[in-house]
Amino acid sequence: MKTQFFYGCIGLLALAIQAERPNILLVCADDMSHTSCYGHSFVSTPHFDSIAEEGLKFTRMYTPSSKCAPSRAVILTGRNPWQLEGAGNHKPVWPDKFISFVEVLTENGYFTGFTGKGWNPGVHPKGRNLTGTEYNQHRIEPTHLKVSPFDYSANFKAFMADKPADKPFFFWYGAKEPHRGYEYKSGVKAGKSLSSLEFLPAFWPDTEAVRHDILDYAVEVEYFDRHLGEILQTLEKSGELENTLIIATSDNAMPFPRYKGHPHEFATRIPFVVQWPGHIVNPGRTCAEFASFIDLAPTCLEAAGIHVKTCGMQPVEGRSLFDFFADKVEGRDRVLTGRERNDMCRPNGWGYPVRSLHRGDFVYMHNFEPDRWPSGTEEAGFRDTDWSPTKSEIMYKFKGSDSWNLCFGKRPREELYMIKNDPECMVNLADNPEYAELKNRMKTELFDALTEQGDPRMHGDPGFFDRSRPERIPEYDELVRGMNKKKN
Repeated sequence: MKTQFFYGCIGLLALAIQAERPNILLVCADDMSHTSCYGHSFVSTPHFDSIAEEGLKFTRMYTPSSKCAPSRAVILTGRNPWQLEGAGNHKPVWPDKFISFVEVLTENGYFTGFTGKGWNPGVHPKGRNLTGTEYNQHRIEPTHLKVSPFDYSANFKAFMADKPADKPFFFWYGAKEPHRGYEYKSGVKAGKSLSSLEFLPAFWPDTEAVRHDILDYAVEVEYFDRHLGEILQTLEKSGELENTLIIATSDNAMPFPRYKGHPHEFATRIPFVVQWPGHIVNPGRTCAEFASFIDLAPTCLEAAGIHVKTCGMQPVEGRSLFDFFADKVEGRDRVLTGRERNDMCRPNGWGYPVRSLHRGDFVYMHNFEPDRWPSGTEEAGFRDTDWSPTKSEIMYKFKGSDSWNLCFGKRPREELYMIKNDPECMVNLADNPEYAELKNRMKTELFDALTEQGDPRMHGDPGFFDRSRPERIPEYDELVRGMNKKKN
């Protein structure tokens, strides 16, 4: 009897401990740079904003690579792109050795799933669910918008209906918006005004087509936010909201020239808000210290009570965001970002390698192959920038202009920008003698960090990522042939 009583108590204790583990809702838009809580009036995101109001808003959260597959791989592994072998590229084959933190949660009793876009695009490891079980069975009726057919909020309801009562959950809401394409002039149809648009970067021409494009993008951001609101409502009705860590962000920057896929400050700094009732000191705060997507995996594991060093993952480079939650942030004075190959749009499958150090009010960018074209060759249609009305305007109507050069032209080996005074990275200070000491110091710090992290470019193998061939994508010659057909 005593033995039965003992094991009965152990069982009850185990259930109690499991019940205390929080649910985790990770919200990831696709190609979003703007929400209204960051002061952008051309877009309205009340549900995203509500998470910031109840928790934290980060103003210096960065993705180490502003492209879908490598950015999502960083989130899942807690490692920088240059530490992920082939997964540091876009459309890669996922290396079997890398375990996602969602797989760890699944192995440790979490009920896990996703809707929309999980880790993609790329070739998944056979028989593994990097972001949990897929929930995409519910579909929407076709609309005038060119949005995903998946009914995200209905799929979340289905996931919650399947969740065992005695298990915490992890769910990845991976909206496919505001990824292109867009319904042209949908912004104006939705009541938005071209004349009152306050967001228009200096490196784009101010034309009607560009303004329409921005407002059409805003409509899809708002579509993402509406589904987020319905998911939060379902979570509240289920009684699970108070025990849920909510992280909401985007994988990378907006799909416009000089943004998505590119390494500039404004292209790698991403909207990021967190809510966790009862676990965040002084909620409603704005966090201005540096943080990176490499910090998400250790944050989720720590929340789940799983030790990051013994969970079976490859060594994690990031650190938990719990110091932000406790309002005791120290040592968050820099982040590293970069890129390798995005789309296959250069001869020989070459990428455009960059590494950057963001520290204080400055960013130092090192372009390892300045003779290559950052957006791919013109013959391949500058494919490293998504097609759009804005891209077409600059490519064809403004060829040879400052806008064309800034969005598609070659870049010097070194770039240095003072973000405080130059947030759009328009004035390169790398050759300014007044900043020579700072530039050299930042370059040394960057290269030392990359060497410590095992970056192949610092260890005698600069061609590693070019040799890591993607699968199931058109080769460069095929892209060029397609462009020639368009011209003819």
